[in-house]
Amino acid sequence: MILSFIPRALLALAVTSLTLAAAAVQAQQGKDIRIAHIYSKTGALEAYGKQTAAGFLMGLEYATQGTMAVAGRKLVVIEKDDQGKPDVGKSLLAAAYGDDKVDLAVGPTSSGVALAMLPVAEEFKKILVVEPAVADSITGEKWNKYVFRTGRNSSQDAISNAVALDKPGTSVATLAQDYAFGRDGVAAFKSALKHAKLVHEEYLPTTTTDFTAGAQRLFDKLKDQPGRKIIFIIWAGAGNPFKIADLDPKRYGIEIATGGNILPQMVNYKQFPGMEGASYYYFGIPKNPVNEWLVSNHYSRYKTPPDFFTAGGMSAGIAVVEALKKTAGDTTTNKLIKAMEGMSFETPKGTMTFRPEDHQALQSMYHFKIKVDPAFPWGVPELVREIKPQEMPVPIRNKRG
Repeated sequence: MILSFIPRALLALAVTSLTLAAAAVQAQQGKDIRIAHIYSKTGALEAYGKQTAAGFLMGLEYATQGTMAVAGRKLVVIEKDDQGKPDVGKSLLAAAYGDDKVDLAVGPTSSGVALAMLPVAEEFKKILVVEPAVADSITGEKWNKYVFRTGRNSSQDAISNAVALDKPGTSVATLAQDYAFGRDGVAAFKSALKHAKLVHEEYLPTTTTDFTAGAQRLFDKLKDQPGRKIIFIIWAGAGNPFKIADLDPKRYGIEIATGGNILPQMVNYKQFPGMEGASYYYFGIPKNPVNEWLVSNHYSRYKTPPDFFTAGGMSAGIAVVEALKKTAGDTTTNKLIKAMEGMSFETPKGTMTFRPEDHQALQSMYHFKIKVDPAFPWGVPELVREIKPQEMPVPIRNKRG
């Protein structure tokens, strides 16, 4: 009797499990997919945040072909302002996962805010797509399996800029902000240099407006060096470190170099024709259907070209939709992780791929040289060459890797 009873019990259990699974899928179907977008609507990085927000919505629109739905489930975006403050970002993400019952979250703008948010994603066991915060530690030592990043990291910035600047007989000093973005950026740049010599690291507060003292220290460290001398600037948000050009570094044979930036900041690049660096994005460089759609639609809606962080926001939106397509609209965290690890998707920059080891999106960067064109108020970054993902040995910095 007992032997004949066991298969029936197992059968009943299997039927119950299937019924529960079917009920769970049915419960998700037709229910809105809720996405929190937490970014700097206000604060020092407000310009970056607004671009990301516009781009993110355009990415959702593009990837869903205008339906704003996946597998019959409507996409609902809940926007929150972290003000660039880590404690605010942390509490907003907890409220989004806990009170708003979002299925996943995207953001933030600041690396400091992102680092505060990572443990919250782990606590709630929910996906956090990081865009555009850059610090290596986000997908490095502070990473957890719920974190994916579409934005580039400090190492990608550093390695691509080293391609442009790392030549024998060159001395480099860095000027950066004294927080995670600046320090991680310099550390990555330093480790990427194979030929040039790094002679000084200058860190200034994020609120700096007078660069005179910092510039003097940089000049003192570089002026007596033989060969080519470069100040490499890693700066985000407010303040204009390019003011150091007013102090005439040319009298010591010192050049200024930096990576790409948003168009209003690149107005400063006009005073440095021929300056080389590497950029994450410039609207005129990538040639692909996604970027063509973005440029065309952005011009028609906003009467301006899409900027640095607009492209990043769009990439995050596309990544979210492509992951949801792979799960047929299922927002179960483990299914999303499985779908996203190793996932390739098309963006304004071409193909990006989430590296399985640390969920960093591997992507192209662009070696540029600045050209002054009277038709544009900013220095135009002309493409020297595209640096493909396979050319950049981006270190895996987390324990998993």
